[in-house]
Amino acid sequence: MTALDAPGRLYGLVWSTFPGPIRLFLENRYVFAPFWRYHHGEAGAEDWEARFDFARRRFHTALRQKDTVLILSMLFDRLYVLRNQLIHGGSTWNSGTSRDQLRDGAAILRSFLPVMVDLMMEAPNGDWGLPMYPVVEG
Repeated sequence: MTALDAPGRLYGLVWSTFPGPIRLFLENRYVFAPFWRYHHGEAGAEDWEARFDFARRRFHTALRQKDTVLILSMLFDRLYVLRNQLIHGGSTWNSGTSRDQLRDGAAILRSFLPVMVDLMMEAPNGDWGLPMYPVVEG
């Protein structure tokens, strides 16, 4: 729990609502970026399996320590890979490919995004970091 989530709503979602889908999602190699770097032939990506095992152990340690921030960080990294699959191909409409990841990712986002938006609206002066794409005058 962080100061910006004093009620612990994100913590509650992680620990009571989605232990199954989050665990399955984080243990899925198809949403693990180094897996795809290896399959694209990038130099230095041959050790993707060792990285995946390390990430899995890190995730399980975070679960034992109830480290919500680390789990969410790992989760949103994987969701970004899924987003890239959707936008750049691989997981396309009316395809059987990546349906498990899409189902779990959509369920996770459907629950987390409203809570995250509420938290931001409740603390408009909170340190949310700089916007990546701020309004720029033409």
